Amino acid sequence: MTLTELRYIVAVARERHFGRAAASCFVSQPTLSVAVKKLEDELGVTLFERSAGDVTLTPIGERIVEQSQSVLEEVQVIKQLAEQGKDPLAGPLRLGIIYSISPYLLPHLIPALRERAPQMQVLLEEDYTARLAEMLKQGEIDLAIVAEPFHESGVVTQAIYDEPFVVATPKGHPWEKLDHVNSEQLSEENVLLLSPGNCFRDQVLQMCPDLNRESVPAGSSLQRTLQGSSLTTIRHMVAGGIGVTVLPVTSVSPADDALLAIRPFVEPAPTRRVVLAWRKNFPRGAAVEAVRQAVLGAGLTNITYLPEAHASA
Repeated sequence: MTLTELRYIVAVARERHFGRAAASCFVSQPTLSVAVKKLEDELGVTLFERSAGDVTLTPIGERIVEQSQSVLEEVQVIKQLAEQGKDPLAGPLRLGIIYSISPYLLPHLIPALRERAPQMQVLLEEDYTARLAEMLKQGEIDLAIVAEPFHESGVVTQAIYDEPFVVATPKGHPWEKLDHVNSEQLSEENVLLLSPGNCFRDQVLQMCPDLNRESVPAGSSLQRTLQGSSLTTIRHMVAGGIGVTVLPVTSVSPADDALLAIRPFVEPAPTRRVVLAWRKNFPRGAAVEAVRQAVLGAGLTNITYLPEAHASA
């Protein structure tokens, strides 16, 4: 039994497909298949049920894959402990960050982190919250910057800042004359949201459940909920007069003034809490703290920093 074989069965369990698993491990499918079969023969059990286009774990396979993942994580810890013995702020750090935060935080975070830890190479991974959670647990990234709620077994989180939401409308929209917008008013407009899978979309829908619809009956006073692939795309759609949207305040810039009217919500304004997340056994505590301090020193405006927040499991 080898670590390589354990990596292969974890990959097959994750991908539910031998071809995709082989690609993720950068080997040919025959190489991976032979290794998996060899491990099954050595253990004397069947790990996977194979059928046309489908691969499923057997009950014993589930337990073995789970234990294999733990073994691989512990091996990674050993490597990281060795690196920490040299310098916890040296060497690569794999940082995941969700799409609705990365374009607005990274231009401030990376220079600040570069100043604090010049020997630490930051490898960035942008993705959805669910995917980053999986990558974190699988040891594919070391840290993640995400928004609550974020509850994963074996993962520690620490709050960094609270960020209010604002409303963006095209220039000349009637709401431009308002000092504040009530969340209930959103159901009266065409509202543009991020596509499913984005946690920011879920947070807006939680704030205004009436927006959770594809279309409405003819003659209804409610309008449509439309979708965009990114907050930048949605901005341009709003500027083009298609509708209104909700934005996290860190995504608003002076450049928006020429195209959009930005209005705050009625107090208490809806907010999201941004947190840093890492595995409990991640040994480079100094690296975690360096990232946290870099975020706190990034100079984001109109948010509430939480420098005294405690880490929680």
